[in-house]
Amino acid sequence: MPPFQYRALRHLDARNEHFGVAGWMDAWTEVDHAGGFRYQIVAEGGSGYIRSRVLRAALAGEQKMWMSGDSAKAALTRDNYIFEERAPHADALATLGVTPLRNDVLLVNGSVFVNPDDADLVRVEGKLSRTPSFWTRRVEVVRRYERINGIRVPVAIESIAQVLIAGRSTFKMTYEYEAINGEHVGNPQPRTSSHP
Repeated sequence: MPPFQYRALRHLDARNEHFGVAGWMDAWTEVDHAGGFRYQIVAEGGSGYIRSRVLRAALAGEQKMWMSGDSAKAALTRDNYIFEERAPHADALATLGVTPLRNDVLLVNGSVFVNPDDADLVRVEGKLSRTPSFWTRRVEVVRRYERINGIRVPVAIESIAQVLIAGRSTFKMTYEYEAINGEHVGNPQPRTSSHP
């Protein structure tokens, strides 16, 4: 079952190799069905442009998605995808091909990897079915999941985007959980500005 409520410290990093700029940010994030998605930035460093246009924009975009009720549009369901069985992956995970039923920045055209013993979701990877802007030519994403206290939760999202003029840009967001469904599960700590 998906988490009903959680509190997690997220670490966000983004970099553009062509211009040699990078930024990072730590933010406490909370999710519940009553209040939606909330975040508080507690540490940050590096390029102000990257922090504003990429990292803050990612958090604000997620908040907007929750407020609009669009979170279900990203779910791995038959309402959003066509699924097809594929040969097992090299790491012995069972593999399903996923083809979005519509072009949407929330959906991935690629593969889902699950544990062959219990069909538990491990990873989703592929390219976004629609790029977020004219300037972005291609976005490849990897989303990783784990079970914590029996609840499957996201633990990392990574993307590589090919951006017009700017070239290759990378983004990574990791999750460290403090509480899931009211249960204390960890003690994550924000970085300091001297430790990006």
